[in-house]
Amino acid sequence: MKETIAAMERVKLAAKEAAMKQLIKGANNVADVQRQLAPEDTGALADSIAVTLPGHTTPPYSQPGGSRVVGENQVVVTAGNADVRYAHLVEHGTSQAEAQPFFFPGYRLLRDKVTRSTASAYGRAARKEWNRK
Repeated sequence: MKETIAAMERVKLAAKEAAMKQLIKGANNVADVQRQLAPEDTGALADSIAVTLPGHTTPPYSQPGGSRVVGENQVVVTAGNADVRYAHLVEHGTSQAEAQPFFFPGYRLLRDKVTRSTASAYGRAARKEWNRK
C-alpha cells in the first residue's frame, strides 16, 4: 500500500510539472502571436505584452485586470504596463479611434491548442511515471 501511495504522489508531481512546462510554452506562443497582431505605431504596445508565471505579479496597469499575483497552476498573458496604459483602448477602440483588436484574437487563435497540448502533456507524464519501475 505504501508503494502505491508513493507512486501516486510521484505521478501527481510529474504530471503537474509537465503540464506547467507546456502551459508556459503555450502562453509564450500566445504572447508571440499577440505581439505580431499588435499595431506597430511605436512598438511599445507589442513590447508591453508579458507572460507572468505563478507567484509573480503582473505589470501595473496591465490588461485584463491590472496588477495581481498569479496563482498556482496559472500563467497569465497581459498587455500594457506603467508606460503603456492604453492597451484596452487599442483593443476595443474609442469614439475617436477604430478598434484594432490584437489581444483577444491572438488568445482565441491558440486557446484550444494550448488546452489540448497541456492536457496531453499531463496525461503522457502521468502514464510514463506510473509505468516507471
